[in-house]
Amino acid sequence: MRGRILRSTIAVVAVTGLCLGLPLMFYTWRWTDDAARTELQHRLQQASSEILDEEQRTGSVGEPPVLALRLLVPTGGRLVLTYTDSMGMPRELTVGSEEPIERPMIERTSLGDAGVLRIEQDYAMVRSDQYRSLTIELIVMALSVTAGFVVAAATASRVADPVQAVADRAQRLARGDFRPDPHRHGIEELDRVLDVLDAATVEIADRLQRERQIVGDVSHQLRSRLTAVRIRLDELTLHADPEVVTEAQAALDQVDRLTTVVGDMVKTARADKFTLDAVDVRAELSPLIDDLAPSFAVAGRRLVIAPNSVTPLRARATAARLREAAAVLIDNALIHGRGTVTVAMRPVGEHTVLVTVADEGSDIPDGDAQRIFRRGYSGAESTGVGLALARAFIEGDGGRLQLQSRKPTTFAMFLRAATGEEAPPEPADDEAAEPEPR
Repeated sequence: MRGRILRSTIAVVAVTGLCLGLPLMFYTWRWTDDAARTELQHRLQQASSEILDEEQRTGSVGEPPVLALRLLVPTGGRLVLTYTDSMGMPRELTVGSEEPIERPMIERTSLGDAGVLRIEQDYAMVRSDQYRSLTIELIVMALSVTAGFVVAAATASRVADPVQAVADRAQRLARGDFRPDPHRHGIEELDRVLDVLDAATVEIADRLQRERQIVGDVSHQLRSRLTAVRIRLDELTLHADPEVVTEAQAALDQVDRLTTVVGDMVKTARADKFTLDAVDVRAELSPLIDDLAPSFAVAGRRLVIAPNSVTPLRARATAARLREAAAVLIDNALIHGRGTVTVAMRPVGEHTVLVTVADEGSDIPDGDAQRIFRRGYSGAESTGVGLALARAFIEGDGGRLQLQSRKPTTFAMFLRAATGEEAPPEPADDEAAEPEPR
């Protein structure tokens, strides 16, 4: 911003200087020439008056008053009188420089019977005055541009530094720094922005505090209920029937996983900052798929992992968020899809890990494809929260979740790879069969 202000201000000053300075220089050049000619004409008139007065006193041209005429000759110039004496002989009287002027500026006038009078001045002197005037004007223009540069630099610092400070304040707010900033810059518009940011900071901090308190209360109640369920399931593991023990043990495993997920989510929600760990995508999703596979079997369907999935496959993500997002996609395929559901995992380039969940169901209508990720929207009788929550989980870890294909229905999660130079995941050209719904 500082550079743009400097360039724009200097450009305005330069254009203004050229638009005003060039015509001024042209008219100055012409005016200096006209002023020199006017001065010669004035001298010529005075010399003519002296000669005519002498003629009236003596009755003939005779010898003109050389001393008076010499005072009227410009520096480096000369005055030439051509007349006829009393004997009728042509004569020429020169006052001033005896040598002819190489480039003279000449003005002449006729004196009637007294002859012809002309005055000459070296044009080099006129040119010298013209160049001197142009030099002064060029210096003034240079000083104007310099002053414009100084004003531009001061203005840039006056405006750019406060704008940068406001941007830094907004960036600190985005990082979770909710401390108010009492400093103001004396610029009304920017100070109003800072006032709004401070008010928003207080409101956001209060809201986050309330939400964290609610999360803590809910997690406490949920853990208490899960503990009660676990105690009851522990009692069932002592049952004499082996099938009951097996089911109770499976239920205990689910309770343990749910407790872990709740703990991870609460920890993430309460953390001001957290660092993404390198997780093995296949190792995290395989147990989830094993847990959900029986639900598909009951519905007469299959949930499988693609045979070409690479193991291990490491990505920068939160394990709990990854599992929950994948669970949402798999549950969505169970409820709304058809046929076999296939989960595929593979790298895309050096910076991205791709996880897809595809079923064999009918295609998604165009209208639904553009709205399925909106919170509260559902094409069936459901809450419409699942896909929006899954996208929030993936994007919270710096990834992307999109509808890759409508037929067969395929959802794709693009995660940041944990190896090599990290870059924001982008869908590969051969992976984007359908544009991402917005």
